Amino acid sequence: MNELQLIPLLPFIILAMASVVTILLIAFRLSHTVIQVTGFLMMCLVVFATWYVRDTLPEEVPPLFIVDGQAALFTGVIIFCVLVIGLFSYIYFEEREENPKEYYILLFLATLGAAILTISQHFISLFIGLELLSVSLYALIAYLRNRNNAVEAGMKYLVLAALSSAFLLFGMALIYMEAGSMKFSGIAEKLPQVSSSPLFLMGLGTIVVAIGFKLALVPFHLWAADVYQGSPTPVTAFIATISKIGTFAVLLRFAQTIHLQQYPLIIAIFSVIAISSMIVGNILALRQQNLKRLLAYSSIAHFGYLLVAFLPGNEAGTEAAAFYLIAYSITLLSAFGVITLLSSREHEAETLDIYTGLIWRRPVVATILAISLFSLAGIPLTAGFLAKFFVLSAGVQQAVWLPLAVLILTSVIGLYYYLRVINTLFGTSGTADVMQKTVHPFFHVSTYITLVVLAGMLFWIGVFPGLVLQGIRLFLLLH
Repeated sequence: MNELQLIPLLPFIILAMASVVTILLIAFRLSHTVIQVTGFLMMCLVVFATWYVRDTLPEEVPPLFIVDGQAALFTGVIIFCVLVIGLFSYIYFEEREENPKEYYILLFLATLGAAILTISQHFISLFIGLELLSVSLYALIAYLRNRNNAVEAGMKYLVLAALSSAFLLFGMALIYMEAGSMKFSGIAEKLPQVSSSPLFLMGLGTIVVAIGFKLALVPFHLWAADVYQGSPTPVTAFIATISKIGTFAVLLRFAQTIHLQQYPLIIAIFSVIAISSMIVGNILALRQQNLKRLLAYSSIAHFGYLLVAFLPGNEAGTEAAAFYLIAYSITLLSAFGVITLLSSREHEAETLDIYTGLIWRRPVVATILAISLFSLAGIPLTAGFLAKFFVLSAGVQQAVWLPLAVLILTSVIGLYYYLRVINTLFGTSGTADVMQKTVHPFFHVSTYITLVVLAGMLFWIGVFPGLVLQGIRLFLLLH
């Protein structure tokens, strides 16, 4: 590896250093506030480094990595999400019974794993990134080990993630046996000779199982609701955004490199998964009285929508998928930020009873939650509406009519449970207000400002999407 190849990896090196710096700060017994501020500055340094190396892209770092515009785009979204989640983590963990300092080591390691996935072009780097992400999540999910559902959620994720890793390794082994290469481009070169091989197709199928688990797609979704509910709220936000962005990024690169969508069987399989996810996710969310579980089932449906943009395998589909992930991430960060803000030391603000009449008690917070739910529902003037519109547009170009029809019908079903929560906000009675009240005022005000900015971004992107689309296209040109 020479210097020219090392420079594009600078953001990922700084991201790896963030965990080391956090360990040293803990060793010197510095406060939670110092660790939080230092972590925030390290993430800002990653953003600066990403901007600094932009002129060197694309750059291949053989054999494992390729740092191009697409990787920079998804990495940028990941770092934006971890900046917001880090702020939510401070006000959430400041009053909790566990020491919050070690939490940030795990958070940065999991973020590094997701970022590695965005630049992977080899099965080895894919597995390293996915395991670094998963192993960190085992501990993050069960971090508050004295809570009722935390250990159960952590164990459930541990067992099922280990099973998915076994599927992934088995699939890699089968493909390597047939293609003689673990590099995506090497597999693509051998594809004409091995594409009809039963072992190769079985290998692809087992990899789809592993990726389906990480994205919580049907029928690999059974862990989602329990893990979302049992995890600390900032960790739930991490799973719903950063974890899935990294996984989808590597799936997209793998599909682009080997031209996965040119095979009708693959299109059929992903179409069935997309349709099943849209239907099952929306139906299971209909009767939920727990907001975190509702958002878990909603996420199953939304990644079914995202697969509709994945199916065409063209430039329009990639742009639509990137726009959808950006809009979806901002929306979920807004929703989970409200849950974090309203949670107390003893109770998570997850049951709908807490939100009854919230608009009269906390109008700003309730408005932000309503905006995020409107965006998830795809109401016009929000980012979620345009995200679905671009997905529909990409699907129409390739005439994937059945998934498009299901997308439209299930979006109508989704309106019911989103509007039901919004209706709850305008109720006439409610439980006593819950909120952390002893957190440092600066972080409390910063969280409010962040939530207002996120809600404003949902409207801004929904009304003026041109700048975001232009940025996506510029990044994707560096490919």
